[in-house]
Amino acid sequence: MSFQLQDLDIEFLIQISIEAGNAIMKVYDREFKIETKDDKSPLTEADLLSNEIITKALKKKYLQIPIISEENKLIDFSVRKSWDWCWLVDPIDGTKEFIKRNGEFTVNIALVHQQEVVAGVVYVPAQEKVFYAIKGQGAFLKEDSKDIKQLKIRKIAEDGILRVVASRSHKSAAVDDYVKGIEKKYHNIDFVAAGSSLKFCLLAEGQADVYPRLAPTMEWDTAAGHIVAKEAGAVIIDNETQEELKYNKENLLNPFFVVKHPEFEF
Repeated sequence: MSFQLQDLDIEFLIQISIEAGNAIMKVYDREFKIETKDDKSPLTEADLLSNEIITKALKKKYLQIPIISEENKLIDFSVRKSWDWCWLVDPIDGTKEFIKRNGEFTVNIALVHQQEVVAGVVYVPAQEKVFYAIKGQGAFLKEDSKDIKQLKIRKIAEDGILRVVASRSHKSAAVDDYVKGIEKKYHNIDFVAAGSSLKFCLLAEGQADVYPRLAPTMEWDTAAGHIVAKEAGAVIIDNETQEELKYNKENLLNPFFVVKHPEFEF
């Protein structure tokens, strides 16, 4: 495949994420049906509508790059393992938050090269915020069509409080145990609850210090947020191996992981 990272049009990804987000918000503002998928997770017409908009646009502009999406039929690894490039798409990350109408859901589009995420867009439709990043070029936030702001993680607990991001809908006993371990070194700890890939973005914005995800996630849940947090200075590591998360694996289920400042230890 002749595609190179410099061929990527990040503005195009931002545009289609916003188009998908606008379609999502039209459903969000009215009554909608909720179905249950085989894995017991919820599905709405907004998920399918967003998926159609994104996948159709990506196929038209980047015909040579295959797509892995939560709402598409998954392709066997015997085929995927030969891919140098692929998209990872979550048309609505945080469907539970969408259903609750708390605004904490995102549209995630990420580009993967040889198991490494190299670009991504996280759009927050209810807040009209776009987080985006390309490998080696930094992470950025565009909000309400205002000036673009470059993102950088903060010094650990620079205000004297260690802020731990926890999932609003998936907080686990394992996270409580993790925090108990942190308390031996950091005595003043505050929880920041958030849904979807917004948790990655909170670290990128300097609003939190560590995000332990000690519960199941899929690759499309994390890829776009991963590159945003990484380009802002964070590390995203497998909680057991201490190696960076990889993508387009044989099993698309992520290992448990932690997003943190590179100097964070306890």
